[in-house]
Amino acid sequence: MKPHRIARSGRVAATLGLILAAGLLVACRSHAPAADGPADSTAVTFPEASKASLKEGIYPDIADLRRFAPGMSKRQLYTLLGTPHFNEGMWGVREWNYLFNFRTAQGAEYFTCQFQVRFDNKGIAQGGYWKPESCAAVLDPPRPPPPPAPLPEQPLRLAADALFGFDSAVLSASGQQAVQGVLAQVREASQVQSIQVVGYTDRIGSAAYNQTLSQRRAEAVRMALVQGGVSAASISAEGRGAAEPLVQCDQRNRRELIACLAPNRRVQIAGVARSH
Repeated sequence: MKPHRIARSGRVAATLGLILAAGLLVACRSHAPAADGPADSTAVTFPEASKASLKEGIYPDIADLRRFAPGMSKRQLYTLLGTPHFNEGMWGVREWNYLFNFRTAQGAEYFTCQFQVRFDNKGIAQGGYWKPESCAAVLDPPRPPPPPAPLPEQPLRLAADALFGFDSAVLSASGQQAVQGVLAQVREASQVQSIQVVGYTDRIGSAAYNQTLSQRRAEAVRMALVQGGVSAASISAEGRGAAEPLVQCDQRNRRELIACLAPNRRVQIAGVARSH
């Protein structure tokens, strides 16, 4: 064989050797353990819930679930959440799966979620995933209750004609409903030191009679508020008769005069705020 053909054959053999080595390297990498970095959340798959060893699931402590965080070891996770529910072992597995139940606002009803923890090849948790994803909302902190609304600066005015029968200081059925409508607002009002209930009448009748009637009506409203849960010590009742009229009327017809003076017949509720 001529020398140039031998050299050419040597180059071909070397090239084939490089290709073969590259192929072997690729094959080795395809079977190598995954990197130590976080698991790819887009590749997360969940087992069928029916294959769980504890098919009914458990009701976890949400406070414990909130303590989960990447970086925990399997031993720490086992102490926190217990044994996984799909017969997964301690060593060599890269994911643990759980079946959790959570109560709804109705109490007796519940919904079920799957929770998966992904590990790196050292058994360190890299992330937690939910199915469905909406289940992650169970870890949201509870919403704080809305702050109590202050009483309006202007007194709450309840029409006496809607609270009482004619010439009466006994709350009617509609009057009870009207008081209930403002009860929650009065009971939960913020920055209130005391509550004052004031009764008024119109100018028809004697001053003494109107004074007594307005006082009795104010007391009736105060008692309804106390029975509804407002502290009796914080509420005062006062009758002012025909004082401080809201309207002036001069009708000569008695029926028309009574109708015109209706705004003056009222019970007012006002709160006195605490000073800061």
